[in-house]
Amino acid sequence: MRHAPSSTAARHLPEDPAFDPDTCIDFEVADTPPPAIHADRRRGRGAGLNMSGRFERQSREIFDDGWESIEDLPPFRTEVQEERARTIITRNESPDISFDRSINPYRGCEHGCVYCFARPTHAYMGLSPGLDFESRLFAKPNAAELLERELSKPGYSPRTIAIGTNTDPYQPIERQWKIMREILEVLDRCNHPLGIVTKSALVTRDIDILSKMAERGLVKVALSVTTLDRKLARTMEPRASTPEKRLSAIRALSDAGIPTSVMVAPVVPALTDSEMEAILTAAHDAGASEAGYILLRLPLEVSPLFRDWLLRNRPDRYQHVMNILRSMRGGKDYDAEWGKRFRGQGPYAQHLGRRFTLAARRLGLNRRRFKLSADAFIAPQKGGVQLALF
Repeated sequence: MRHAPSSTAARHLPEDPAFDPDTCIDFEVADTPPPAIHADRRRGRGAGLNMSGRFERQSREIFDDGWESIEDLPPFRTEVQEERARTIITRNESPDISFDRSINPYRGCEHGCVYCFARPTHAYMGLSPGLDFESRLFAKPNAAELLERELSKPGYSPRTIAIGTNTDPYQPIERQWKIMREILEVLDRCNHPLGIVTKSALVTRDIDILSKMAERGLVKVALSVTTLDRKLARTMEPRASTPEKRLSAIRALSDAGIPTSVMVAPVVPALTDSEMEAILTAAHDAGASEAGYILLRLPLEVSPLFRDWLLRNRPDRYQHVMNILRSMRGGKDYDAEWGKRFRGQGPYAQHLGRRFTLAARRLGLNRRRFKLSADAFIAPQKGGVQLALF
């Protein structure tokens, strides 16, 4: 049985840093992933492994010692722990990212997408990027209070805040915690622009706020659609909204006057890449006006997790998927070089890019990019900032 060493209990990231797994030191991964956790214990989850994080001094795995005690272990259940953050706005200086600040209301994500590039963040908590990432979650109930305080600081310069770029703000636990809605209420009052990326139809719950912000040019929403195959989505991103519900969310948002786009992300070569045109067409028909795509990224612990998933769910595609992916990543599972990490390189990557460009042009997507405005920003007056003495 795996236990996190007690010495890691207090290891935390700085209050929601601009985490980018591509800037971390990589580590060696075996070509064959370790044995998967028993299916009954991980039912409804995306990852099949729960290996120790890369910072742990000891690596522990579950195995059957012949006494059948492994069958008595309980299934993984979602646990949520409150985290009293000290700051909430994350900054980044990555040259290939269009925003310089973001907010993450939660650590970990119950959607359980096996390919999620944010999984390595859980290693900083002394937890596994595998099943722990999607079952042992952290919520920041003071996020809205912190946001109001940070926006009211003297000298704050408003620019678009991105939400959903790491973990999904509309994951299932948002129904109970409502942290994202509280954040929206603060941004709405302050006339602060934001962009949202999500895989959840729960975003439609907040149409009342989002539509008012859209009238002032303050918000745009992107729905990520990986595949239109419901069965494939069920195994690859088990607790995210179904593809049909995501398309319905695009329609509902668009009908409410909210600028909406679709992200074909991630594109998995030899598995979902053939659906690119179909996804763009379906999203366009639902009302999306903009689109983008991102190639599958496998930084750090994500690589063995994804390869294990492939071996269990698509063993006939394993070699084909990995060979094509490596041909776009310089022979490796992943290449973190800025400017290449999102699209890859080589003939296959160029072909994907050309297909996307032609399909988007044919459908009229990206014909006009909706630009958000920060001109009407009003700093909060009760943000809790200490007043100067002189």
